[in-house]
Amino acid sequence: MAKPLTDSEKRKQISVRGIAGLGDVAEVRKSFNRHLHFTLVKDRNVATPRDYFFALAHTVRDHLVGRWIRTQQHYYERDPKRIYYLSLEFYMGRTLQNTMVNLGLQNACDEAIYQLGLDLEELEEIEEDAGLGNGGLGRLAACFLDSMATLGLAAYGYGIRYEFGIFNQKIVNGWQVEEADDWLRYGNPWEKARPEYMLPVHFYGRVEHTPEGVRWLDTQVVLAMPYDTPVPGYKNNTVNTMRLWSAKAPNDFKLHDFNVGGYIEAVLDRNLAENISRVLYPNDNFFEGKELRLKQEYFVVAATLQDIIRRFKSSKFGCRDPVRTCFETFPDKVAIQLNDTHPALAIPELMRILVDVEKVDWDKAWEVTKKTCAYTNHTVLPEALERWPVSMFEQLLPRHLEIIYAINQRHLDHVAALFPGDVARLRRMSVIEEGDCKRINMAHLCVIGTHAVNGVARIHSEIVKQSVFKDFYELEPEKFQNKTNGITPRRWLLLCNPGLADTIVEKIGEGFLTDLSQLKKLLPLVSDEALIRDVAKVKQENKLKFSAFLEKEYKVKINPSSMFDVHVKRIHEYKRQLLNCLHIVTLYNRIKKDPAKAFVPRTVMIGGKAAPGYHMAKMIIKLVTSIGDVINHDPVVGDRLKVIFLENYRVSLAEKVIPAADLSQQISTAGTEASGTGNMKFMLNGALTIGTMDGANVEMAEEAGAENLFIFGLRVEDVEALDRKGYNAREFYDRLPELRQAVDQISSGFFSPKEPDCFKDVVHMLLNHDRFKVFADYEAYMACQAQVDQLYRNPKEWTKKVIRNIACSGKFSSDRTITEYARDIWGVEPSDLQIPPPNLPRD
Repeated sequence: MAKPLTDSEKRKQISVRGIAGLGDVAEVRKSFNRHLHFTLVKDRNVATPRDYFFALAHTVRDHLVGRWIRTQQHYYERDPKRIYYLSLEFYMGRTLQNTMVNLGLQNACDEAIYQLGLDLEELEEIEEDAGLGNGGLGRLAACFLDSMATLGLAAYGYGIRYEFGIFNQKIVNGWQVEEADDWLRYGNPWEKARPEYMLPVHFYGRVEHTPEGVRWLDTQVVLAMPYDTPVPGYKNNTVNTMRLWSAKAPNDFKLHDFNVGGYIEAVLDRNLAENISRVLYPNDNFFEGKELRLKQEYFVVAATLQDIIRRFKSSKFGCRDPVRTCFETFPDKVAIQLNDTHPALAIPELMRILVDVEKVDWDKAWEVTKKTCAYTNHTVLPEALERWPVSMFEQLLPRHLEIIYAINQRHLDHVAALFPGDVARLRRMSVIEEGDCKRINMAHLCVIGTHAVNGVARIHSEIVKQSVFKDFYELEPEKFQNKTNGITPRRWLLLCNPGLADTIVEKIGEGFLTDLSQLKKLLPLVSDEALIRDVAKVKQENKLKFSAFLEKEYKVKINPSSMFDVHVKRIHEYKRQLLNCLHIVTLYNRIKKDPAKAFVPRTVMIGGKAAPGYHMAKMIIKLVTSIGDVINHDPVVGDRLKVIFLENYRVSLAEKVIPAADLSQQISTAGTEASGTGNMKFMLNGALTIGTMDGANVEMAEEAGAENLFIFGLRVEDVEALDRKGYNAREFYDRLPELRQAVDQISSGFFSPKEPDCFKDVVHMLLNHDRFKVFADYEAYMACQAQVDQLYRNPKEWTKKVIRNIACSGKFSSDRTITEYARDIWGVEPSDLQIPPPNLPRD
């Protein structure tokens, strides 16, 4: 067999990485050496790999700045309607390779770095992930930024510059241990501090009602310092901005308080103010009502709204009024999208500014606020809904509490007029929940205070209308929409799977990278022998590469010809990693029972972080690692079954594992996963899906044909029927011998011989109070997995299904999603206009 090409040689053959013109390569080398020299002259005379990384990052950044300035200038001159995407999370991952891809610089950089005797991929591995998110919601925001820039929208992402992002996960003795993610330790080459735009944010204090209006007095001030990160579109010279706020104490912080001689203590107390942007709350789909989190939510909203209003007032075609008090045109120039309820305070804060500061009358202000804001709902799980204690608001944001009460009063008056005497309805629809602890329901505030409410997949948007916000839907049906999530094909195909991207380019050209629906052109080629061979070959190369990575990083040896069965996402009961565990244990028992039988070899990979306070999720990780310890060391099993827990799953690890996966597990209980986006990434990268009819799986099955996915289990209607009847797990346990054996082994300590009672909690939950009905889907899941095995035995038919899936994944581009938001919610049109590059004259 011919010697395999090195990664570097392989990369040079990949056309979609841009032409490495001699001029470009020389330019990159020159710039790289200049940056490196500057770094070393300053500090040392011996260069480390990190010095090389920073030299390259600064070289690539240089190519962004001109485009960035020009884009912002372009917006200032044309004054388009601006889109503000407000999110407490932006899960960006690494920036270097994405910037090279979107600027078409990848091959030039690769060649230049190679000529300097370095390896580009090794340098890319030095960059820290920007882990400013928990999972789907934060990663969606990042994909949306990429699409908004690629579609030429004047869009801004606004969030918090957390000093510590999502924790790093270590596995110690099979348990998750958290470590602080000090991602800024070596500096961030992609951000630019903008102290000139620093803004004050107020907390606490008291409210005074005077004939001249309302004043919020005696507040504590925290300063919000903006840091800007460029967001390049794909090869269109557009560079938008993500602006993240960092908390700074004012210089007189605590020094004017009557503390005699407490100067040192006062300076030390600056930390109290600056803690606001210290750390990301690590909960996914769970509400923890902590005051610091409420401060974070108000902090980002207050700073952002001041910024939005400043930009509105100073814009060239802003209001002609010299005092700039005409806010009628505000919704024509500004759209604010609330990514879940976390930035919901934008609604009362905008009202406060309009009414108290700008002296707009209430009804006009309310009209402006509603027309400006729109809300995306991300979950129907009750434990995830934000319900803040009124008492906390009373202290922290007294004026906002008054405004929320006033909003609620007018809302309830309106409902009462339409449904006279329906007290139950008023109670259900109130923003204020009465009870032992009065609470503010932020989702209700969002529905009332916006002109559009959307779910993130068709089935989820239906559930939103029929259950969660049923009363609100009956009131204003036209307000409710669906916007099925999507992913950016730049990061999630071109960047992470260049081999597959190139194979596709050879067949249909590169138009699909900005119009993913063009993948449909592959459908007539589903039986094309050459394509089948190439797609299978790329998958095998990706699997070999990932195997080598696992061996190097985790010292685990796996069989690269086994089926790579991958289940990566946050650890949560509703995502049913436990159902996967039961399948693994059953598979193990079948091998042990009949070792001579031919089994399809599998490497099962499970990865994801558990919220530090979520006991059951941590037990699930321990169970996976314990099952792995037994199975991986059983000589009877050999390499027919391996179980790997992928430590510290994050964006940069997803980019490695997804292209190598054969099977994608998307097995949440029907009606619980709002959309899912990992499901789309696997589909686009040539894995087949085993999944329930939940979230976007439903639309994936619709696009590709249900027969091209492995769909199993209860549908939403079945889950509801089972709830009405009463779910009895024991019934399944008693009826299914293989299930009983697996459960008994887990319970008895077969997988935890040193702690026989380790998993008693887990089994007790499964048998007595499993909200997510794991046992109810076990039988169907096992049968479906048998079909997976059967198809995998026929590589050609498997690959044909893979090609069909790729060809039908076009709908799931975030470009399509953002185009729908733009037209249906924001009232703007995407443009394919290229801003001229910095080296050409403008216009």
